[in-house]
Amino acid sequence: MKTNVQEKIITGHKTGGLVLLITIVLYVLAIPGMVMGGIFSVLCGLWLGFGWITLLGLKVLKPNEALVLTFFGKYVGTLVGDGFFWVNPFCTAFNPAAGTKLGQSGDVAMNSGLISLSTTGTAVSTDTTGKKISMKVMTLSNSKQKVNDVLGNPVEVAVAVMWRVKDTAKAVFEVDNYKEYLSLQVDTAVRNVVKVYPYDVTDNVDTTGDGVADDGSLRGSTELVANQIKEEIQSKVLLAGLEIVEARITYLAYAPEIAAAMLQRQQASAVVDARKLIVDGAVGMVELALERLNEKQTVVLDEERKAAMVSNLLVVLCGNHDAQPIVNSGSLY
Repeated sequence: MKTNVQEKIITGHKTGGLVLLITIVLYVLAIPGMVMGGIFSVLCGLWLGFGWITLLGLKVLKPNEALVLTFFGKYVGTLVGDGFFWVNPFCTAFNPAAGTKLGQSGDVAMNSGLISLSTTGTAVSTDTTGKKISMKVMTLSNSKQKVNDVLGNPVEVAVAVMWRVKDTAKAVFEVDNYKEYLSLQVDTAVRNVVKVYPYDVTDNVDTTGDGVADDGSLRGSTELVANQIKEEIQSKVLLAGLEIVEARITYLAYAPEIAAAMLQRQQASAVVDARKLIVDGAVGMVELALERLNEKQTVVLDEERKAAMVSNLLVVLCGNHDAQPIVNSGSLY
């Protein structure tokens, strides 16, 4: 039957300096004690042979570091905080994710150990010497994903997730590898959220689930989408004792196979919108011209001449090129 492991913080063990000093002093005293004979010499010999075991209990931690300790497989507690500690020498540190380095925007540069890239954007190293758990805020930036939006258009998305370990016991005991688990959940959350939104504002699309069309989009509602991704990830990694501090979309674009077509569509939409604005302005100018001519009685035009004048003004105002003026020196009619 599965039982949840509760985190236990080990306190009052910052005696590493004292234990180290006592161990060194006893070694210094044991060397001349070997020549005294009797039971004392036996004890000194045993100390010289096995006294080093006490040094195995010395642990040094920096700020925002933790060490999960087990005693013959049983969880005994977590060392948290900076200092020089001494614990039971037979306690061992446990961290199944010690050899896993999260990918930072693609390739991972490492100084030692063999590296193999996984499909979740992580790099697994054979270097497992460090068992400490970092409590600092870290950044995971998985590779770009190709996801279909709500309209079925393929888009490429990349997110950066700021996270940290909140519960060390859950992180190491509840999941096999909390780093790989986080990376997989990030990819899943991005797909689940992106498929709800269109890339750009689209009519008759409901992105909130309330049954009413809205103007939500990946390009226009970046903050909202990022917050939803954060909440989605947090709900999944709570089991692993992780906290999602922030999520940000770092890359968003149409997939290469449709990018050119979508660019033409956007350009055509922009041209149409610009033409509408030009026509609206031209009609207003023509109306103003006719009203001013009528007010001042400068020229009296019949309906046919008004129509010709409107046509000419619209051609001049809406044309792509400057008009070539023609001076009429004769009669208007």
